[in-house]
Amino acid sequence: MTEQRPLTGRDAAGAGALLLSVNALCAGVGALIGDLVGALVPLLLVGFFIGFFLGIAVVANRFRNL
Repeated sequence: MTEQRPLTGRDAAGAGALLLSVNALCAGVGALIGDLVGALVPLLLVGFFIGFFLGIAVVANRFRNL
């Protein structure tokens, strides 16, 4: 088994950027769909919340070995 390296500020910044990117992408998709169907704000918020939890899952998967 390999030794784990200590968590650095670069890792934390990468995790934060990944979380923010996934969240913004999902919110944007929700806003786009909401604009098409005439419910911009509700679907933007739904996309935001989906993006938050999906972002946590992506970050946890990406940084699992740290």
